[in-house]
Amino acid sequence: MAEAAEGPRPQDCPGTGSAQAGRAAACQGCPNQRLCAAGAAAAPEPAEAAELRERLRSVKHTVLVLSGKGGVGKSTFSAILAHGLAADEAKQVALLDIDICGPSIPKMMGLEGEQVHQSGSGWSPVYVEENLGVMSVGFLLSSPDDAVIWRGPKKNGLIKQFLRDVDWGEIDYLIVDTPPGTSDEHLSIVQYLSATHIDGAVIITTPQEVSLQDVRKEINFCHKVKLPIIGVVENMSGFICPKCKNESQIFPPTTGGAEKMCQNLNVSLLGKVPLDPQIGKSCDKGQSFLSEAPESPATLSYRNIIQRIQEYCDQRHFQEEKII
Repeated sequence: MAEAAEGPRPQDCPGTGSAQAGRAAACQGCPNQRLCAAGAAAAPEPAEAAELRERLRSVKHTVLVLSGKGGVGKSTFSAILAHGLAADEAKQVALLDIDICGPSIPKMMGLEGEQVHQSGSGWSPVYVEENLGVMSVGFLLSSPDDAVIWRGPKKNGLIKQFLRDVDWGEIDYLIVDTPPGTSDEHLSIVQYLSATHIDGAVIITTPQEVSLQDVRKEINFCHKVKLPIIGVVENMSGFICPKCKNESQIFPPTTGGAEKMCQNLNVSLLGKVPLDPQIGKSCDKGQSFLSEAPESPATLSYRNIIQRIQEYCDQRHFQEEKII
């Protein structure tokens, strides 16, 4: 279940796909021991894997947005990434929200109150634009204030249903917004998508050590489950005054921030995004920050980061085609 507290991962973890997962001596004390022992982290059955492959075969790139810490701007980044990619009208973009207990994507995308429609080919995503579709548990609730009080298996079942039953169509980029942590939802999405293809994960942090210490766990999680890391984004990285243009450190990087952490862990730093009050306002209004504040220093940072993610995905796709 998901009740286990966060803690350090065992040094000799056998891996979530191993027959010894949750049973090896190294698993003692791991917060995910019961999940692994119960088979929650096991790869899907062959028939199930084939079904997922068939449904997602037209998805070209899949990017997971992760963070060990809540409140660092992960859903905000997912929404802005989706808007940024969809700015190219030739690209089809889908945003999947698997934060089951805290689905904020409908609000951020201006889709609050929308509902999912069923067709002969499955659930239809809710569309922001013709080339930007969204799916979230928020569309299944009668009120945005309703609490989702589910244990792990029910969450996992809905994630599988989102992947298997949603008619995504031809998609260039599938962006998956995840909850904070390294538990049920993360294990499920990685294992279900292992039947298809994942380009990698973008990990979100803020500069202060209280965030970085949990992000290190998320990086460790990615290594354990063999999930490629595209890079790290540092949100709330200073504040540039719109009048005097001086920069202030609202959240001081007391241990060197994401830059130092990335150097130590040999992970790419995709970029730093400064604070801008307009980001929060745009999210509350369900509008694209990139369109609302095109001259903001934060917009420039976001666009550079989005370009780096696209380049990574294109390069990975090129390498895989060469192998084939």
